[in-house]
Amino acid sequence: MARTGRRPGPTASREAILAAARRQFAEAGYERTSIRGVAADAGVDAALVVHFFGSKEQLFRAAVSWPFDPAELAPQLLGPGATGLGERLARAFLTMWDDPETSPRLLALLRSAMTNESFARLLREFVVTQLFRHLMEVVEGPDRELREELAAAHLLGIAILRVVLRVEPLASASIDQLVAQVGPTLDRYLQEG
Repeated sequence: MARTGRRPGPTASREAILAAARRQFAEAGYERTSIRGVAADAGVDAALVVHFFGSKEQLFRAAVSWPFDPAELAPQLLGPGATGLGERLARAFLTMWDDPETSPRLLALLRSAMTNESFARLLREFVVTQLFRHLMEVVEGPDRELREELAAAHLLGIAILRVVLRVEPLASASIDQLVAQVGPTLDRYLQEG
C-alpha cells in the first residue's frame, strides 16, 4: 500500500495534488471527482488536499489555473439583472484580457486548451461548472445554454483576434469602443429568445 500523508516539502505535495486533480477532472469531470480520489491518485492524505486547497471547487480552479474567481465576479455581472448584462460581461472579459496580470495566464490557458485535448476537456468542464452556472441565474428562455455559448464564442473570438493575432484595428481599439459595439450583440444572445 502506498504511503499517504505529507511528502517532503510543500511544493512536491502541492504539485502532485494538482497533477492528480488535472487527471481526475479531465477523465471523470467535476461531479464524479472527489477530494479522496485526487488524494489517492497523488499518494497523499485527503486532509492535505483540503489543507492546500480548502474545497473541491478551489482545487478545481487551481487545477485549471483560472486567474480569477467567477464567484467573486458574478455579483457585479449579475447583480443588476439581465438588463445590460452584455455590456457588463464584455467589459469584464475585455478588462481581464487587457490586464497585465491576468492576460498572460488567460493566454496560456487558451493555448493549452487548443493543443492538448485533456486540458481542453478540463477547461470545458470549468467553463460549464464555474462560469455558465452563474449566468443561468439571469438568462432565461428557450435554448439558453446555446445562447450563453454563442456569447462566450463571440467574446473568445474577439480575444483571439485582439490578443493572440493582434488584428488591427481590433487590437488597438479601446475597451469602451468594443463594449459599445459588442454589448448589444451579447444582450441579444442573452435576452429571452
